[in-house]
Amino acid sequence: MPSSMKMSRRFSDALAYAFCALLSLFVLLPLWIAALGGAKSMGQLIANPFGFPVPFEIHQYTDLLVGKVGTFWRSLGNSLLISAGTVAGTLFACVLAAFSLARINFRLNSLLRGFFMLGLLFPLAVAILPLYLQIRGLGLLDRYTGVILPQIAFQLPMTILLMIGFFAAVPKDLEDACAIDGYGPVGFLIKMVLPLSTPILATVAVITLVASWNNFFLPLLVFNEQAKFTLPLGVMNFQGQHASQWNLILGYLSLAMVPAVALFIFSQRYIVAGLTGGSVKG
Repeated sequence: MPSSMKMSRRFSDALAYAFCALLSLFVLLPLWIAALGGAKSMGQLIANPFGFPVPFEIHQYTDLLVGKVGTFWRSLGNSLLISAGTVAGTLFACVLAAFSLARINFRLNSLLRGFFMLGLLFPLAVAILPLYLQIRGLGLLDRYTGVILPQIAFQLPMTILLMIGFFAAVPKDLEDACAIDGYGPVGFLIKMVLPLSTPILATVAVITLVASWNNFFLPLLVFNEQAKFTLPLGVMNFQGQHASQWNLILGYLSLAMVPAVALFIFSQRYIVAGLTGGSVKG
């Protein structure tokens, strides 16, 4: 390789590393300020927002964790309950729908695929007024199901379209072998399709979990009782109650970010594996 090409490649690599370092700094700096700011007094936070707290006031975190200040654990529990219900309902519904559309030929197959694809064009904000009227009409205000059911409905179009490709790629020979062994469509789904589709199932679960965990607008619309607030609503409520205590607010934000960061670190490989897997190899 000529020296000029080597120099050009080294220069482009250096630019790439510099860009990644700058981007990492842009992302990590607010996390650094929030994590350390929660262990400072207001005077320390104003005087030195970027430095280490001296002394390290850990009692602000312990007050939040033991429930002396705020309702962190209750909000966390609400988020976990709603997210778990949303993931379970979405997986159950989209597996059945995607399997029917991918493996069963019937007259309305293409029409239903187009219908679910059309659902990608309607975000939650567009349907918020009729959705609220329907939730109120069904008596689901201030109920967890009032958040879980709409979240499932708005996740179905994308998750069904993601799963159809994986289910359709399962070889026909496996379906014939299951039929010879006496299994019908349900047995084929349970015995063959689901085990082979583990990457996309994990991907759908993670995407749905992240979307539910970060949802702010719908819980704000449904819940009036503070006892049922999710973690994003808990952050908003806590900030309103302690508007002048930014050290406490930063501490609450830091605790609220821990589950989301842990979820991202744990699940990123499943997302990449599911979205880049492409198909099932026969």
